[in-house]
Amino acid sequence: MSAPPAAIEPLQGSARLVGTIGVSLATFMTVLDSSIANVSLPAIAGDMGVSPAQGTWVVTSFGVANAISVPLTGWLARRFGQVRLMVLSVLAFTLFSWMCGAAPSIETLILARVLQGLAAGPLIPISQVLLLSSYPPARAGAAMAAWGMTVLVAPVVGPLLGGWITDNIAWPWIFYINVPVGLLSAAMTWSVYRRRESPHGQTPLDLAGLALLVVWVGSLQLMVDQGKELDWFESDEIITLAVIAAVGFVFFLAWELTQASPIVDLRLFTQRNFTLGTIAFSVSYGLFFGNVVLLPLWLQQHMGYTAIWAGAVLAPVGVFAIMLSPWVGRHISRIEPRLLTTVSFLGYALVLWLRSRFTVDTDPITILLPTVLQGLATAFYFIPLQAIIYSGLPPARLPAAGGLSTFARFVAGAVGTSVFTTLWERRASLHHARLTEIVDIGGPAALPALQRLAEAGLTPTQTLGMVDRLIDQQAHTMAATDVFLLSGWLYLLLLLPLWTTGPMLARPARAVAD
Repeated sequence: MSAPPAAIEPLQGSARLVGTIGVSLATFMTVLDSSIANVSLPAIAGDMGVSPAQGTWVVTSFGVANAISVPLTGWLARRFGQVRLMVLSVLAFTLFSWMCGAAPSIETLILARVLQGLAAGPLIPISQVLLLSSYPPARAGAAMAAWGMTVLVAPVVGPLLGGWITDNIAWPWIFYINVPVGLLSAAMTWSVYRRRESPHGQTPLDLAGLALLVVWVGSLQLMVDQGKELDWFESDEIITLAVIAAVGFVFFLAWELTQASPIVDLRLFTQRNFTLGTIAFSVSYGLFFGNVVLLPLWLQQHMGYTAIWAGAVLAPVGVFAIMLSPWVGRHISRIEPRLLTTVSFLGYALVLWLRSRFTVDTDPITILLPTVLQGLATAFYFIPLQAIIYSGLPPARLPAAGGLSTFARFVAGAVGTSVFTTLWERRASLHHARLTEIVDIGGPAALPALQRLAEAGLTPTQTLGMVDRLIDQQAHTMAATDVFLLSGWLYLLLLLPLWTTGPMLARPARAVAD
């Protein structure tokens, strides 16, 4: 076991700036890669000569591997040290990104994405820990503000950047762009933090716990990723994955709670603020991410927006978030985090209520307004919730806490995306059936419109097809507003676990390398 350093003080001046930029670049790169490949799947599948369904494994494989490695952050930090783990993960992620771009076949690409996902797991939790160690306790909120801005911007930039690169250069460059960013991040991080390493040593490897983790998390992630395509529990494959995930989870809990050196520190859930804060953070993130995916789908598939214009409607979400996050960071030590998070949840509820009033005739400015307001809510979201989760935890437990809370958030995001898109399609089918019953093609209200279409040169078949498309557009719009309204109510319900956390004046534990 390495000896603890004498006294690790917060960074000062240019060292703090370089360290903050270095770890933030790694976070940005990681979050970006979770979404940048989505819009490139048709091009990847076409170039590789595989079906679109096979191409989706480029995304699924990354998500499964990432979900498995995130909870291991605590054990890896104890084994290798926080700084070494950060730098090695960045370098490995960079190498595997290059392998993704150079992959000659779909099998090689999927393998590289698995390795890339495994390397990405510790980056977000450890980046938070290193940032907290760089700032004095009074400015810990500023550290989280810097981290939060990268997490906020990357999901918006990812699809836009991925689409532009695929259309104007070539899809391998969505992975190649990580190479210079990763090398720069590793160099900056190592130059600042190499003398601030945390204690580490020969921590026993819980092989049984690791195997159980791989089984139940892998099964759960595959079930979530494939659920919508296979019609959920109408599929024997989904049922099998659900049973494996449930049984594996039960055995994992029983094993880990009886081990002296567990691979995942589940005893963190005995801390009230960690448990309730993680629940509020995870469920709210699932709602956030599900709606972030649903809105552009509706705009592109049923409102005639291009990918660029749909992205432009979403882009302003980062404006107020970036402007206000530093303010939140500066005041997090003086304002009760539960109050700040309440502002966020109420803001999201208002945004979703406004979206629930959208119609097929809603203009772009009206669609844009809730997105701008969402930036206000987002500014009060990440930083206070992180403060609640970390409150009262000693520095040595922060990597494990960050890994567990990040894992829960990732799973909730995947579940939210899959459940919301499934709910949207099912509600659309219901509305379509009801609207079809209402529309009377032979009625007096419809005849003049049909006559005008016939005079325009449309055949009866073409006319009926156009009517069906109009009904389909209306049905999917009504379904989207149903989901928006439900999400708004769920944000209000999340105030209950939020205010069940213990009161605190926000002073996140400082992650000194001790």
